[in-house]
Amino acid sequence: MKTDKIQLSAGGGGQESEALIEKIRKFLGYQGKWHGQNEDSAVTKSGQGEFLFFTTDSYTVSPLFFPGGDIGTLAINGTINDLAVRGAKPLAISLGLIIEEGFSESDLKKVLRSIGRISDQEKVPVVTGDTKVMGKGKVDGLVINTSGLGTGTKIIPNSGLRPGNKIVASGTLGDHGATILANRFDYESALRTDCQPLWSQIKSVQKHLTACKDPTRGGLAAIINEMASKAKVKVALDEGAIPFRKETKALCDILGVSPYELASEGRLVAGVAAKQAEAVVKKLQKFDKKAAIIGSVSRGQGVYLKTKIGERKLPVPEGKLVPRIC
Repeated sequence: MKTDKIQLSAGGGGQESEALIEKIRKFLGYQGKWHGQNEDSAVTKSGQGEFLFFTTDSYTVSPLFFPGGDIGTLAINGTINDLAVRGAKPLAISLGLIIEEGFSESDLKKVLRSIGRISDQEKVPVVTGDTKVMGKGKVDGLVINTSGLGTGTKIIPNSGLRPGNKIVASGTLGDHGATILANRFDYESALRTDCQPLWSQIKSVQKHLTACKDPTRGGLAAIINEMASKAKVKVALDEGAIPFRKETKALCDILGVSPYELASEGRLVAGVAAKQAEAVVKKLQKFDKKAAIIGSVSRGQGVYLKTKIGERKLPVPEGKLVPRIC
């Protein structure tokens, strides 16, 4: 029996989410002079050798406050990072707030202070915005939408992996997702979100990057499969080289989830020419000592994980991912 209902669960992602996006795109054929709409930021020429980048995202998380951050830090850092991984210096942010009737004013102020602190720290002003108040039960507390504009002289594509590249991670992965899970299940740990802006890190190594993404929804497994698929290459990740905190692995073992699918909100994963990989890691280690080379790129297809007992495929996350983490 046919149904016209959207077949996507809350927290869904991976192939389900991509299929929904493709359905939406069929109604939005006109692109103007913009391209890269299927990447973290769309881009167009702005004149004098520069490009203009534009991105938007909506953020919902439960709980709204967690060790090391809140929905406000998540929103502004997420938009800054969607520009940064494309090679864009963030210039301006818009802020849309969808607020549930009766939401705590003191909590809203905390969120706004977090956004203001990052805005001031990164010198990226919030220049426009909107608020809507929904009836009780019509939205879960607070939802934030942020859009961002940036400029740059080099476009870093998601699809830029090349045979011979090394894969570099800028620090421990999955910290954000693990922190949300630990908080949600009252698991005592020292875990804190990795949520932070990435522009300074990317700026320091930008000229050496062939491809770059931040491993948000779906974690490393989702974004490295996307990058490999777009570039039509094989990626082999070294299980022993991928930096995960012991607490993250322990939590995953307890809950039966994969650390490769846990989101990070302040990390980058990039393709780098082999001869530049060590230099890139050294620069990134100034920001995080756990930055490392975690794999390599070759001709072929798919993403594989090299383990002590052999090589296995690392699939695209399917079905319901860890819900409401970004």
